[in-house]
Amino acid sequence: MPEIHPTAIVGDSVEIAADCRIGPYCVLEGEVSLAEGVRLHSHVVLQGHTTVGANTQIFPFASIGHRPQDLKYNNEASRLEIGADNVIREYVTMNPGTSGGGMVTRIGHRCLFMVGAHVAHDCTIGNGVILANNATLAGHVTVGDYAVIGGLSAVHQFVRVGHNAMIGGMSGVENDVIPYGMAFGERACLQGINIVGLKRGGIAREQIRDVLQAYETLFFGEGTQSERTGKVAASFAGHAQVSEILSFMAGPSPRALLRPK
Repeated sequence: MPEIHPTAIVGDSVEIAADCRIGPYCVLEGEVSLAEGVRLHSHVVLQGHTTVGANTQIFPFASIGHRPQDLKYNNEASRLEIGADNVIREYVTMNPGTSGGGMVTRIGHRCLFMVGAHVAHDCTIGNGVILANNATLAGHVTVGDYAVIGGLSAVHQFVRVGHNAMIGGMSGVENDVIPYGMAFGERACLQGINIVGLKRGGIAREQIRDVLQAYETLFFGEGTQSERTGKVAASFAGHAQVSEILSFMAGPSPRALLRPK
């Protein structure tokens, strides 16, 4: 049987795996489902059509799955899907999707959401992502695997943050950040390549050098953007990281591409 503190309130529709631990004064209502090994430390509130993956820990005063902060929301049965092995710290808020964004907010596996982080409606978060203290994602944001969003940063709605990108603290991000990109500033600009992230990802020194060369050509080389992109595609054909950057830049997006100042 799950371990449920006597002060916790658990609704009739809630599904809890056998080895979950529900701490004092937690409130679970609606179509909530907790997988194996989930731990709610205390004072956690879960609501709506929310699923929490195995071994995820949620700390006190987090508000997970309550209605989106979107005036167009009309009580549709949208969902919040949280993957496995996540750590969701105090005062984190996560909202489900809306009819304007596919009806679902998705969180990957092995992510860390530090104190006060916010994930708005219809966001898609990859695996291994870190949101530092009070980092804020507006609606419809997509964050790639292993990206890091610095403390007190805000990401504009519909922005894409690429795989292994790094956003410095206290930044306002209005446009798409390329994979492996590094961005910071009050109105953030692209500041270079996240070399530390590449090294931590086990990328070889030669490949990192190629990414740096491709970046210089793409954003500081001669010719039009199309000409520079074609040159990089020809020079680094088959290079996994460079190909990922080029595919990201060519992908559809309602936001522009974040560029160097």
